[in-house]
Amino acid sequence: MAQTADTNAKPDVAEDAKGDGDASAGHIIQSLAVNLAIAAAKAVAAYFTASGAMLAEAIHSFSDCGNQILLLIGVRQAKKPPDATHPLGYGRAVYFWSFMVALMLFLGGGVFSIYEGIHKIRQPEPVEHVWLGLGILLFSLLLEGGATLSNIKELNKRREKTPFMRYLRETTDSDLVVVFAENSAAVLGLTFALGALGLASKTGDGRWDGLGSLLIGLVLVGVALFLAVEVSSLLLGESAAPEMEKTAREIADDTPEIERVLNVLTMQQGPSEVLVHIKLAFTPTLTVREVCQVINRFEERLRAQHSEIRWVFVEPDIPNDASRP
Repeated sequence: MAQTADTNAKPDVAEDAKGDGDASAGHIIQSLAVNLAIAAAKAVAAYFTASGAMLAEAIHSFSDCGNQILLLIGVRQAKKPPDATHPLGYGRAVYFWSFMVALMLFLGGGVFSIYEGIHKIRQPEPVEHVWLGLGILLFSLLLEGGATLSNIKELNKRREKTPFMRYLRETTDSDLVVVFAENSAAVLGLTFALGALGLASKTGDGRWDGLGSLLIGLVLVGVALFLAVEVSSLLLGESAAPEMEKTAREIADDTPEIERVLNVLTMQQGPSEVLVHIKLAFTPTLTVREVCQVINRFEERLRAQHSEIRWVFVEPDIPNDASRP
């Protein structure tokens, strides 16, 4: 049976994808710079204070730096054009590296912090130079808080009227969500570290310091599990937003030469790249040339309403009931 497909991305689609990628890369680089400064400061404080919570925070920040480098690799790979081995492009590379970040966050930050916390609770040690640790934690909290607010502003701009938590669960901008999750976990972790260090100093009981490290580890594990679940769905091939199928059906219903929509399949190929496959029943009296012209108009109207649709495959077919004698 005949099949026609348009596998060339329109210039405006490519520009939109490039713009989104540049914005995401900018937020990742900003977070990387902040975390490098914070990680170095925390490491110095952990050495002088002998605080387990401070050490957990230092490991967390160094882990975040590695994670953001992985995200930058993913964003860069996603921009590569299609080739013979990857005819649909490399957009889903972002999802792979985002999933790797979730694993790194779980193992590199969460598990180590939990281990350190249990060790400090079982074998508590007095904390030293508390003023240095508290000062660096407050400085880190200021920087991480600023980076988190910047992420929230970008998320608010993209989500428009969608509820915030629903957008985090449904968005395909996995790299931006990962950065936001890391920064939010860092703010919460710093809050726990401040409280733990202060209580350990005031009470003289090092177990408070261990409890702070344990709480930080649990926060990181929770965030890592959330990211792994959300990103794995995209990595496996998640359908695009329902509005795209709805639009395709509405355009088909508004086209006299199309008798029926037989099937619609959408797939998210990257943060700003969507594949649409649709099977249509056409008026039997149309010539092949006329069918091709109808398909071209259909694709133009579909892309005009959803610029993120890059790949459109339209398959002319007949209904099962029409094929019976």
